[in-house]
Amino acid sequence: MPKIIYVNSDGSRTEVDAADGSTVMENAIKNMVQGIEAECGGACACATCHVYVDEAWKDKTGTPEPMEEDMLDFAYDVKPTSRLSCQIQMNADLDGLVVHVPERQA
Repeated sequence: MPKIIYVNSDGSRTEVDAADGSTVMENAIKNMVQGIEAECGGACACATCHVYVDEAWKDKTGTPEPMEEDMLDFAYDVKPTSRLSCQIQMNADLDGLVVHVPERQA
Protein backbone atom coordinates (compact mmCIF):
# COMPACT_ATOMS: atom_id res chain seq x y z
CA MET A 1 0.00 0.00 0.00
CA PRO A 2 1.31 3.43 -0.86
CA LYS A 3 1.80 5.90 1.98
CA ILE A 4 0.68 9.53 2.15
CA ILE A 5 2.28 12.03 4.49
CA TYR A 6 0.10 15.00 5.45
CA VAL A 7 1.95 17.98 6.92
CA ASN A 8 -0.23 20.45 8.83
CA SER A 9 0.50 24.18 8.95
CA ASP A 10 1.91 23.73 12.48
CA GLY A 11 4.43 21.20 11.16
CA SER A 12 2.76 18.12 12.65
CA ARG A 13 2.70 15.10 10.36
CA THR A 14 0.25 12.27 9.81
CA GLU A 15 1.32 9.23 7.78
CA VAL A 16 -1.33 6.86 6.43
CA ASP A 17 -1.53 3.78 4.24
CA ALA A 18 -3.67 4.33 1.15
CA ALA A 19 -5.35 1.77 -1.06
CA ASP A 20 -4.57 1.93 -4.77
CA GLY A 21 -7.29 3.92 -6.50
CA SER A 22 -8.33 5.86 -3.39
CA THR A 23 -7.87 9.61 -3.29
CA VAL A 24 -5.73 11.74 -1.02
CA MET A 25 -8.97 13.31 0.28
CA GLU A 26 -10.64 9.97 1.06
CA ASN A 27 -7.61 8.90 3.07
CA ALA A 28 -7.52 12.21 4.95
CA ILE A 29 -11.17 11.85 5.98
CA LYS A 30 -10.82 8.17 6.86
CA ASN A 31 -7.83 8.97 9.09
CA MET A 32 -9.23 12.22 10.53
CA VAL A 33 -6.45 14.44 9.19
CA GLN A 34 -7.03 17.91 10.58
CA GLY A 35 -7.58 20.68 8.07
CA ILE A 36 -9.22 18.62 5.32
CA GLU A 37 -12.94 19.35 5.43
CA ALA A 38 -14.13 17.88 2.11
CA GLU A 39 -17.61 19.39 2.32
CA CYS A 40 -18.68 18.09 -1.11
CA GLY A 41 -17.46 14.56 -0.42
CA GLY A 42 -15.03 14.46 -3.31
CA ALA A 43 -17.23 15.71 -6.14
CA CYS A 44 -14.83 18.52 -7.12
CA ALA A 45 -17.59 20.98 -6.23
CA CYS A 46 -15.86 22.92 -3.45
CA ALA A 47 -12.33 23.80 -2.42
CA THR A 48 -12.34 22.46 1.15
CA CYS A 49 -9.88 19.63 0.47
CA HIS A 50 -7.20 21.98 -0.86
CA VAL A 51 -3.58 20.88 -0.32
CA TYR A 52 -0.14 21.93 -1.50
CA VAL A 53 1.70 19.07 -3.17
CA ASP A 54 5.30 18.96 -2.00
CA GLU A 55 7.64 20.24 -4.73
CA ALA A 56 9.34 16.83 -4.95
CA TRP A 57 6.00 15.27 -5.97
CA LYS A 58 4.66 17.97 -8.27
CA ASP A 59 5.53 16.20 -11.52
CA LYS A 60 4.23 12.80 -10.39
CA THR A 61 0.82 14.12 -9.31
CA GLY A 62 0.29 16.01 -12.55
CA THR A 63 -1.56 19.22 -13.17
CA PRO A 64 -5.18 20.11 -12.40
CA GLU A 65 -7.86 19.45 -15.00
CA PRO A 66 -9.95 22.52 -16.02
CA MET A 67 -12.77 21.74 -13.57
CA GLU A 68 -10.29 21.48 -10.68
CA GLU A 69 -8.59 24.72 -11.77
CA ASP A 70 -11.98 26.46 -11.65
CA MET A 71 -12.60 25.21 -8.10
CA LEU A 72 -9.12 26.27 -6.97
CA ASP A 73 -10.24 29.85 -7.63
CA PHE A 74 -12.26 29.48 -4.41
CA ALA A 75 -9.40 28.04 -2.33
CA TYR A 76 -7.49 29.94 0.35
CA ASP A 77 -3.95 31.08 -0.50
CA VAL A 78 -3.51 29.23 -3.81
CA LYS A 79 0.08 28.45 -4.80
CA PRO A 80 1.65 26.87 -7.90
CA THR A 81 1.50 23.42 -6.24
CA SER A 82 -2.13 23.76 -5.09
CA ARG A 83 -4.39 20.79 -5.81
CA LEU A 84 -7.73 19.51 -4.59
CA SER A 85 -6.94 16.31 -2.73
CA CYS A 86 -10.12 14.68 -4.09
CA GLN A 87 -8.52 14.77 -7.54
CA ILE A 88 -5.25 12.99 -6.67
CA GLN A 89 -5.70 9.26 -7.05
CA MET A 90 -3.21 7.05 -5.24
CA ASN A 91 -1.10 4.37 -6.93
CA ALA A 92 2.25 2.68 -6.35
CA ASP A 93 4.11 5.54 -8.10
CA LEU A 94 2.88 7.93 -5.39
CA ASP A 95 4.19 5.88 -2.45
CA GLY A 96 5.53 8.41 0.07
CA LEU A 97 3.55 11.35 -1.36
CA VAL A 98 3.86 14.46 0.80
CA VAL A 99 1.07 17.05 0.84
CA HIS A 100 0.88 20.17 2.98
CA VAL A 101 -2.47 21.20 4.48
CA PRO A 102 -3.14 24.96 4.31
CA GLU A 103 -3.63 27.03 7.44
CA ARG A 104 -7.35 27.08 6.66
CA GLN A 105 -9.78 26.06 3.94
CA ALA A 106 -11.89 28.48 1.92
